[in-house]
Amino acid sequence: MIQEIGFHISELEAMKKYPEKLFYLGSKELLYQKKISIIGSRKPNQYARHKTAELAEKLSKVGVCIVSGGAIGVDAIVHKSAGIENTIIVAATGLDKRYPAINAKLIEEVEQKGLVISQFQKGSPSTRYNFVLRNEIVVALGDILIVTYADLNSGSMRSVEFALKMGKEIYVLAHRIGESEATNKLLQEGKAKAIYDIDSFVSQLSDVSFIREKEEDSFLLFCKTNPSYDKALAKFPTRVFEAELSGEIEVKNGIVRLL
Repeated sequence: MIQEIGFHISELEAMKKYPEKLFYLGSKELLYQKKISIIGSRKPNQYARHKTAELAEKLSKVGVCIVSGGAIGVDAIVHKSAGIENTIIVAATGLDKRYPAINAKLIEEVEQKGLVISQFQKGSPSTRYNFVLRNEIVVALGDILIVTYADLNSGSMRSVEFALKMGKEIYVLAHRIGESEATNKLLQEGKAKAIYDIDSFVSQLSDVSFIREKEEDSFLLFCKTNPSYDKALAKFPTRVFEAELSGEIEVKNGIVRLL
């Protein structure tokens, strides 16, 4: 059943405008994990397909949740390679639709075992502007952005613009001259860093200081200050009740304490 996310997602504060509403199907617990956004062309070459799959799989194995847009090409590759239970699809339509239709089975599986989110009401169709808004959320959710293959003047490059405005680090796969011209241009302009060795890259990102634990989400950090129950309820209405039920917090004499 489609539900509305009732708590604040701190990562989305980087957006130009925080979404008025967010809807989801699946496990919203994935939003508390360390997340990396991976995007790219709908028609990557064979090298990019292989390395994209390897990258997503190895990042997932060290506890990183992979975020992408559910499209064909790079998006579908990363969702599958990360494992559907450890990936987030950001949809450009209402969640009663599965777009693109060719990925309907994949999207359905992620709805059941991973997480699909959208800022669009039921019945909302795919439009060019919706994809732009979708891409902004994809970029905002990840601590960094990885572009594995992209052509000049592509949708991926629009996402790169979001990342630059948000101050996100951008990484790209190393490509030969004449291939993935957009990512090569990013390297040339000093706007991205190259991934030359996937194992080394993943090892760096799996450092304890980089992988955030669930306890460090914005709500639990707020609770460490021992706020009043009224303040916690006003700031995180749904999350307070969930945390009480799960035993993450306790409320005594009107004060919230982290357990």
